[in-house]
Amino acid sequence: MNNNVRNDWHQADIIAALRKRGTTLAALSRETGLSSSTLANAFSRPWPKGEWIIADYLGIHPSKIWTSTTVVAGIVS
Repeated sequence: MNNNVRNDWHQADIIAALRKRGTTLAALSRETGLSSSTLANAFSRPWPKGEWIIADYLGIHPSKIWTSTTVVAGIVS
């Protein structure tokens, strides 16, 4: 098991951080031109575009949220 997985933010923490900033995951999805449930894909699989959208809204780099993946220039390795 990859030890970094335990360091990823929990889904509930990401949702709470979005709510503290005045939005929801569904609203952020719609605001960025996506279907309301599309950004939830970032919780179940590596998806750099979604990770960047969420992290950008929170004002942090995606690697601070998803430490189990390395995101460089939008490419997951």
